[in-house]
Amino acid sequence: MKRGYGQYCPLALAAELLCERWTLLIVSRVIDGCTQFNQIHRGVPRISPSLLAKRLDQLVRSGLLVRRPATKERAARYALTQAGQDLEPIIEHLAVWGQHWARDMTEDDLDPGFLLWSMHARLDTSRMPPGRTVIEFEFDGAPKDCRRFWLVHEDGVVDMCLKHPGYDIDVKVVSDLRRFIEAWRGFRDLRAEIRARRILLFGLPSLVRQLPDWLSLSSLAVHSRKLQGRERKLSTQQRKSGDSAFQEFEPRI
Repeated sequence: MKRGYGQYCPLALAAELLCERWTLLIVSRVIDGCTQFNQIHRGVPRISPSLLAKRLDQLVRSGLLVRRPATKERAARYALTQAGQDLEPIIEHLAVWGQHWARDMTEDDLDPGFLLWSMHARLDTSRMPPGRTVIEFEFDGAPKDCRRFWLVHEDGVVDMCLKHPGYDIDVKVVSDLRRFIEAWRGFRDLRAEIRARRILLFGLPSLVRQLPDWLSLSSLAVHSRKLQGRERKLSTQQRKSGDSAFQEFEPRI
C-alpha cells in the first residue's frame, strides 16, 4: 500500500511528511530547545524509544533536522535546518488553533509526564529564591506508578525528576491531575483553585505564597477557548469571577 497521496499538490507532499504520527510533536520539542535524544523523549514521553529513533532518522533524511555526532564531552545532538526553522510559525499557529478549536481533553490525554516537562520549561527562575528550590507534585487521578514528580531549581537551571531527587522538599503541590491541567491550560484560575483548597500547597508560608508567581502557565493559556464544551464552560466561569486571581490566599502548611 502506497504511503503517499499520489498528488503533486505541495500541501499533499508536505502532509506525507508532517502528518505522520508524532512527527510534528518531535519537531516542536526541538524548536523548544531539546537537542538530545533523552530530552526530546521527555517532551514526548508516550512514544517508544525505538519509534522516536525512527522518526528522528526520517526527519534527518527529509532535511528538517541535522544530527551532530556524539563527542567525548556530550551526546549526539539534533538541530533544525532552515526547513525545520520555517515550520516554527506554522506549528505555533496550529497550537493556537488547537487551544481554540481542538476537542476537549479525555482521561487518556492527561499525561502527567508531559505536564511536568511543560512546567519545567515554564518556571520563571528570575522570581525564585537563590540556592536550591525543590517542588514536589502529587497528582490524584494519575496511574499509581507515576503520581509523584519533582522540579529542582538551582542557579537558573531547572531539572525534572521522575524519582525523588534526594533533597528536602520546599513546596509540595497536591491536586487532581485533570484539575491542575485545566488550570495550566488557562481554563481554571490557578490562584482561585489554591485559595479554595482544591489545589493544596504545603511548605513554608513564604515559599507557598510565591509559587503561583514562579509557575508561568502554558504559553497558550492566554488564548480563549472557542469550541463549545466543558473547557469553554470552565473558561467562561473563570472570566465571570473577575479579578479573583489576584486575591490573597492562605497557604496550607
